[in-house]
Amino acid sequence: MTRLFGVIGSPIRHSLSPVMHTAALRALRCDALYAAFEVPKPFLRPVVRALVLAGVEGLNVTVPLKEAVIPLMDRVDPTAAAIGAVNTIVIHKRRMIGYNTDGIGFVRAVTELGWRVGVTRAVVLGAGGAARAVVWELTRHAGSEVTIANRHVARAQRLARWVKRHHPRACVRAIPLDRVTLGEADLLVNATTVGMQPSDRLLIDPKMLHRGLLVYDLVYHRETPLVRVARRRGCVAACGLSMLLYQGAESLRLWLKRSPPVEVMRRALQYAVANDLSHLTQR
Repeated sequence: MTRLFGVIGSPIRHSLSPVMHTAALRALRCDALYAAFEVPKPFLRPVVRALVLAGVEGLNVTVPLKEAVIPLMDRVDPTAAAIGAVNTIVIHKRRMIGYNTDGIGFVRAVTELGWRVGVTRAVVLGAGGAARAVVWELTRHAGSEVTIANRHVARAQRLARWVKRHHPRACVRAIPLDRVTLGEADLLVNATTVGMQPSDRLLIDPKMLHRGLLVYDLVYHRETPLVRVARRRGCVAACGLSMLLYQGAESLRLWLKRSPPVEVMRRALQYAVANDLSHLTQR
């Protein structure tokens, strides 16, 4: 019997998850389908219920549903509960367990670029759901210093207070975007949507980007202006495609209890981005 998996969100048509997971399922010779479902927030409960009744075994969850889906879960993994967001659902015997693989995806992505897990000095641009998972991982180690910069500083302050409650031995502060400095930083993360459009302007002065700084932009649809400028200034820099890859691979491992074919998934994503295939997936 064909197994069913998918991704829910709104809008969903530009998601690359179907490209990645379809390639993986084929490589594993798994009789399964992965589809995308446009689910506006007001229809979340009935649509998820219908998908469960239809026999779907696993779902990825993207914006704006990562927080809204939590009350629908029968159980939530402790990390997902702490972060307050679910991006992966495992469904077994019509019971739903919620996980968050964004943090794992981020750590594997920046480690691949040369970042060492441990005490760090990082600046995170943005204070939304993506920033929440990133800051959670960066503050796991006592002595880490993380600065959260956001246009609306009150939102950054709320995020800082939240993470301090969970990781009190890390130093976390919140500042407005126009007060960002990078002199002591070894990692800069853009966790905003700025960069999705080619015309988007940089959020920071490019002169602050210094050699030795690792720059990671969570935007994955294209090479962003931040990544291009950072590379020109001698930084190691990358877009968020690898984070998408690794969080997706962890989702697949949770669903199938098998090692995911990471390199197959990576090639599928790279091909899709290079050829702008997101519009073909109808999601």
